[in-house]
Amino acid sequence: MQKISIIGAGYVGLVTAASFASLGFSVVCADIDRKKVEKINRKEPPIYEENLQELLKKLVPKNLSATTKLKSAVLGSGATFICVGTPSQGNGMIYLEAVRNASRELGLALKEKKTGHLIIVKSTVVPETTENVIIPEIEKFSEKRFGRDFGVVVNPEFLREGTALADFLSPDRIVLGSTDARSIRAARNLYSWAECPIVECSFREAEMAKYASNAFLATKISFINDIGNICKKLSIDTNKIAYIMGLDSRIGKNFLKAGIGFGGSCLPKDLRAIIQKAEEKDYSPELLSSVLEVNMKQPSKLIEMLDSRGMLSRKMRVGILGLTFKANTDDIRESPSLEVIRLLTLRGVQICAYDPKGMDAAKRIFPKIRYKRSAQQVADKSDVILILTEWAEFKKVNFRGKQVIDGKNLFGEGERPGNYEGLCW
Repeated sequence: MQKISIIGAGYVGLVTAASFASLGFSVVCADIDRKKVEKINRKEPPIYEENLQELLKKLVPKNLSATTKLKSAVLGSGATFICVGTPSQGNGMIYLEAVRNASRELGLALKEKKTGHLIIVKSTVVPETTENVIIPEIEKFSEKRFGRDFGVVVNPEFLREGTALADFLSPDRIVLGSTDARSIRAARNLYSWAECPIVECSFREAEMAKYASNAFLATKISFINDIGNICKKLSIDTNKIAYIMGLDSRIGKNFLKAGIGFGGSCLPKDLRAIIQKAEEKDYSPELLSSVLEVNMKQPSKLIEMLDSRGMLSRKMRVGILGLTFKANTDDIRESPSLEVIRLLTLRGVQICAYDPKGMDAAKRIFPKIRYKRSAQQVADKSDVILILTEWAEFKKVNFRGKQVIDGKNLFGEGERPGNYEGLCW
C-alpha cells in the first residue's frame, strides 16, 4: 500500500486525501487546525461535499487519518501533496504565507529523512512560485537539493465544488509539471489508475494551465451575461441565443448560462491573481480585467431592476433564496448573493433568507437579517423573491403569484412560476 501525506485538510486537501484513500492508498492529512483534524478523525467532514461524509465513514481510520504533526506525516510517507490555501491579498495577488510555511516545515521534515521524497504542489500558485518560493524554501530548510534528494511536481487541481470527488476520480486530464524527469515518472506512478490524458510540461506551464482554464470559464460567463444584458433591453431571449451558440462545436454549451455572475474560491481569486501577475510583467490584460468588471456589476443590475419596478421601499419585504455561490456546496466565498444583500441593506428594505447549507456562514456576515427554516417560509413572508443560487429544491416552492426574479436561470421556459422574470434573459 503506497503511503502519501497531504499538507492542508481544506477543500482540495481533503478531497484529494479521500480520493486517494478510496483507491487503496494509505493517506494522512496534516493540518494546523486541531478542530478540523479531530472532525476528520471522527469521520465528520469539515466541509460539505456530495458523498464525502459517506466516504469518510468507510475510510477512517483504515486508509485515512488526520494529524497536527506534519513531520511525522511526511516521514511516514513517500510523497507529499501541498494543498494549503492561497487567498487573495488586497491588491489581488495571492497570499503565499501558508505555502511558505508548508515548504519550510516540509524542508525540516526532509532534513531527517534518509530516503528520497516526492513533493506535489496542488495549491493554486501563479507561475514562478514553485521555482522561486517553494523549491528554495525546501532546499534551505532541508539542506538537500531538488532533483537529487527530493522531487517536485506541479499538479494543478481542476475540481468543481459539488462534484469534486467525481472530478478527481474521473478527470478530463492530469497535468504534471517539472524540470526533473524522475519526479514526473514518480508522479505518473501515483496516477497510474487514471484513464485520461496525462500532460507533461514545465513548472510554469502547469501553474499557468490552472489560471488559463479558470480565466476562460470566467470569460464565458461574463460574455453571456454581457450579451444577456443587451438582450434584456431588446426583448430577446438570452437562453435561446445561448442554445444556438452552444450547438457550435467550437463554442460548446457549458458556462453559457446567463445570470447573477460567478463567485466562489477560484474564479474571482484566480482572475485577480493572474491580472496582477501580468501587470507585474508590464502587461495589461484588458480582456481579463473586463471579465472581472462585468461580473462585479451583475449584482447591481438586479438592484437596478428592483428599483425600476418600485420594489425597494422600506416597506418592501425581499426574500433571498440561496446564499452559497453555487448549489451543492456550503461555500459562500465571493457569492453574488452577499453583494446583493449588502446593496439591499443600504436601501433599508426588509430581508429574509434561506439556503440549505450556507446560512451558518452567512449569519456571521449578516447577523441582523432574518433567516428562515425553509424556502417556502421565505416565499410566504416576502413581497418579491430573488433566486440567487440554483438549488433544485427551490423549484418545488409555491410562490403564490408573488414576483419572482431569477438570478441563476433555475427555471426552464416551460416550468416558470407566474410573475417570473429573469435577470438578464
